[in-house]
Amino acid sequence: MSITSDADRPLPVLMIPLRRCGSHALRLRLNFSQQFYSPYPLHIVDFMPLLPLYGDLADDRNYFQLVVDLVGLQAASMVKWPDLAFDPVELFEVLADQPRSPHRVVWEMLLRGAERQGAAVAMDKSLDCVHYAEELLGLLPRMRFLNVVRDPRAQVSSINRAIIHDFDTVLNVRTWLAAYQAADRLLANHPDRVLTIRYEDFLADQQSVLRQICDFFGIDFLPQMLDIRSSPEAAQISQLSALWSSNHFPPIVANADKFKQQLSLREIEIIETACRDYMQRYGYTLLTPAQLPLSDELTALAEKHSERARAQAWDELRQRNYRDHILRRHRADYLAGLRQRLQRDAAPVRAEEPSAALAGERR
Repeated sequence: MSITSDADRPLPVLMIPLRRCGSHALRLRLNFSQQFYSPYPLHIVDFMPLLPLYGDLADDRNYFQLVVDLVGLQAASMVKWPDLAFDPVELFEVLADQPRSPHRVVWEMLLRGAERQGAAVAMDKSLDCVHYAEELLGLLPRMRFLNVVRDPRAQVSSINRAIIHDFDTVLNVRTWLAAYQAADRLLANHPDRVLTIRYEDFLADQQSVLRQICDFFGIDFLPQMLDIRSSPEAAQISQLSALWSSNHFPPIVANADKFKQQLSLREIEIIETACRDYMQRYGYTLLTPAQLPLSDELTALAEKHSERARAQAWDELRQRNYRDHILRRHRADYLAGLRQRLQRDAAPVRAEEPSAALAGERR
């Protein structure tokens, strides 16, 4: 199979900048359109720490191994992409002469899924990939970005209770800031490529926000997008994890302030101090003097607390929802197994690296 020109393929879109922003609510509604394709995301950011272990991707052996492992990551995902199977041999042969990157492999799979559906737009909901935005634009110059902003107090509170980031407000507000700063750089360099919406505006008026997104993507708004109860995908994922249980129901506007019951006043002030400029920019009202900056001492205490809370959260998940636990553990074990294999395979090479002869062979 040969790759058609970029202009003839579905428009690539990345949702940014951070998870727990209402991203599933938007994705599931847009998926009512046959013009739009966005399967459950691979969250390749979890794979990226392994990338140095593959060595030089110009080496066909290394790149083929990468392709095989990314196809395996898609197979290990909690939610499978319907009616799709990828042959890593064929993918490697098609991509061998393209710029070599794990992002290019993942996007080839996404674009093929969109093409199979006849969609005009392929969107990846791997929001953390905002940190690779410039690389993605180099690989896919037509890419656009849906920047979904949420009140940092509500978003950090939601992240604290998820099993996807850290388990402490101090650590998660740093993650929030880094993601929004990356989005700022993208906005500064490519303002015409980015549509920014507030999640709270979506809660207040779903139709207006969805129409705005559809216009930006160049697809038709459908009234069905407002009836999430009729989405089979929403029904499916709501049963898999407590994180997604609300996705089969209309959003509750009052939940925008739920953080007031979930966070202490001290936590709220930590978030407001760190995120004050963003809150003022996007119209979120401060509730504290916002004079409690992050410190090394706060961070050290947060790291200890987060590690204890992480172990407790995984144990609670195992007892509360065995399917969610097993599916998440399977993916985590897959990534851990890749690391072990890559480190094992690289060990003999590292031991011999001082050899001038071997260094000459590598050159």
